[in-house]
Amino acid sequence: MNTVAIGTSGITMANVIAIARGQASISISAAALAAMAHSRKQIEALAAASTPVYGVSTGFGALAQRHIPEELRTQLQRSLIRSHAAGTGAPVEPEVVRATMLLRLKTLASGRTGARPIVAQTMAALLNAGITPVVYEYGSLGCSGDLAPLAHCALVLMGEGEATDASGVARPVAELLAAAGIEPLELHEKEGLALINGTDGMLGMLIMAIADLEHLCDMADLAAAMSVEALLGTDAVFRPELHFPLRPHPGQALSAARMYAALSGSGIVTSHLENDDRVQDAYSLRCAPQVTGAVRDTITHARTVAERELQAQIDNPVVLDDGTVSSNGNFHGAPLGYVLDFLAIAVADLGSISERRTDRMLDKNRSHGLPPFLADDPGVDSGLMIVQYTQAGLVSENKRLAVPASVDSIPSSAMQEDHVSMGWHAARKLRTAVDNLTAIIAIEIMTAARAIELRAPLEPAPRTARVIAELRESVPGPGPDRFLAPEVAATVAYVRTADATTPAKVR
Repeated sequence: MNTVAIGTSGITMANVIAIARGQASISISAAALAAMAHSRKQIEALAAASTPVYGVSTGFGALAQRHIPEELRTQLQRSLIRSHAAGTGAPVEPEVVRATMLLRLKTLASGRTGARPIVAQTMAALLNAGITPVVYEYGSLGCSGDLAPLAHCALVLMGEGEATDASGVARPVAELLAAAGIEPLELHEKEGLALINGTDGMLGMLIMAIADLEHLCDMADLAAAMSVEALLGTDAVFRPELHFPLRPHPGQALSAARMYAALSGSGIVTSHLENDDRVQDAYSLRCAPQVTGAVRDTITHARTVAERELQAQIDNPVVLDDGTVSSNGNFHGAPLGYVLDFLAIAVADLGSISERRTDRMLDKNRSHGLPPFLADDPGVDSGLMIVQYTQAGLVSENKRLAVPASVDSIPSSAMQEDHVSMGWHAARKLRTAVDNLTAIIAIEIMTAARAIELRAPLEPAPRTARVIAELRESVPGPGPDRFLAPEVAATVAYVRTADATTPAKVR
């Protein structure tokens, strides 16, 4: 099992994926623990002073005007976490919770929050033990931090709330902590606020969406190449000289090169070069690199934002290098909300062009000789007719999910927090859209594989033939009608895990 060291300078996106989705464990560097101890001294000095300091010796949000006496400050922190753990809806995915906790731990380890080292060590122990707090769908407005989600996590650190073990089984929190040898925390001044005041949930979901979409773009290139073969299209439009430097978008050049390489050696493509009276293929074939490439470039922009946010140390107030503690607005999720919405738009369009290729393969008037709906005995059999309905439904849903969340704002906390990002909601709908896109691409591949096989004895390219051979390990080929839902599910599973890369030279 790999171990990721958390230091004062943060972590990488790959680290987040390894811990949220994998089995990587966590250690906290000595430098990070020392930085936390140093900033804690500043907080303790302010706590002992007579002047009120937000988050240290005052209430929170619209209640910040009240100075809290020393004897009530432990209760203040405990009350903050209990009251803010107010989420509702379905539990979110464990990987989201783990990413959220990890990113909050990353900020604690920076030494900017004033939390004691034991707070970070306890959170790391929770992650290493596979204890996952139960966090609910609704409760964050993407401003002042992902408050409710993070509070549900902090509640478990205190020995309260709800959580599951490493096997995903819900058990009493006190029992889970005791079994892992973890002592519940009693939070001191400012520590409750430090545990909930960040963009960690939306950032974690952005990082995982980027990883998923980079893979899905590779799969989309393969799917489009297979559709080109199935529809007797040409690979000439994917030649490198037509893309870079003629139109120097990096994503387009990469997708075109991937498709061109995937079609190399295709007997189907070469079979109709001399007797084809078509001048140009339909846009959904010819323009595939332009669309998938634009998605790639959108992902690149989103990656830049995510990497910047990974370098951030977000809390309010925050401990500066000179020891001063200052209020700020860095918890606002606008930078993340915008790119999460931007990605949802790109995802919707990528799914849309994929569905158009699928529909073309099923239509006898546009498929250039394929049987209607790729049916074994059209009329008796319906073939893949309704699979396209499923795909169309997913495309339609993704169009609705492309409506941006970040343009909305609803005031809260008695108008103290009068503009919010809704970044958490942008992240939640993007996760749904990415899942939908996975199924959309899977259905195109499922359809194209059957169509290519119906072109026999013509031979596909070696790369696309490999996709078909891999798919046939779990999904049967052409034949009479049968129960298709399991085959769709198996193809979705294939798309999630397949080696999507096609070596390609990009100018």
